[in-house]
Amino acid sequence: MIEAVTSLFSAFGLSASAGLNAYLPLLIVALAARFTDWFKLAPPFDALTSPWAIGVLVVLLLVETFADKAPAINHLNDAIQTFVRPAAGAILFAASTQTAIDVHPVFMIILGLLVAGTVHTAKSAVVRPAVTATTGGVGNVPVSILEDIVAAVISILSIVLPVLMSAVIILLTAFVIWWLWRRRARPARM
Repeated sequence: MIEAVTSLFSAFGLSASAGLNAYLPLLIVALAARFTDWFKLAPPFDALTSPWAIGVLVVLLLVETFADKAPAINHLNDAIQTFVRPAAGAILFAASTQTAIDVHPVFMIILGLLVAGTVHTAKSAVVRPAVTATTGGVGNVPVSILEDIVAAVISILSIVLPVLMSAVIILLTAFVIWWLWRRRARPARM
C-alpha cells in the first residue's frame, strides 16, 4: 500500500516536471533506473535505460534547452512541445506506477497526459506571455532557466522523496491560487 502511494506521488511529480521540460525528467528517470536502486522500470519502459536512449535524451535535452532560450525560436519550441511534453508526462506517469499499482495502463497514461498538459498549458499560455508582455521579452531567458531548475529539482525529489514532493506541490499550488486570487481582488489602478 505504501509503495503504491509513494509511486503515485512520484508519478504526479515526474509528469508535472515533464510539463516544464519534456526530456529532463525522462533523462533523470533513465539515469536513476540505470545506475541506482531508487527507481525501477518494468518493460517496456526499461528501454529508457539503454545507452542509446540515454544518448538520444541528452541530445534532445540540449536542443530543447537552447531552443527555449532563443527569442522567437522559443515560441516555435513551445508549439512543438505542446505534443511532446504531455506524451513525456504520460510515459513517466505510467512508468512510475506500473510496478506498484494494478490499474489499467491507459488510465495512468491519461493521468500523465492531463498533468503534464496542464502544466505545459499554464507555462506556454499564461506564464510566458505574461513574462514577455511585462519584460519586453528580456525576462524569458531567466524564466526558462528557472523552469529547467524547477523541473530538475521536482524530478529528483519525485524519485527520492515522493511524499515530500506531494506536499511541496500542494503548497505551491495553494500559493499560486492564493496569489492569483489576491491579484484579482485588488482594485484596478487608474
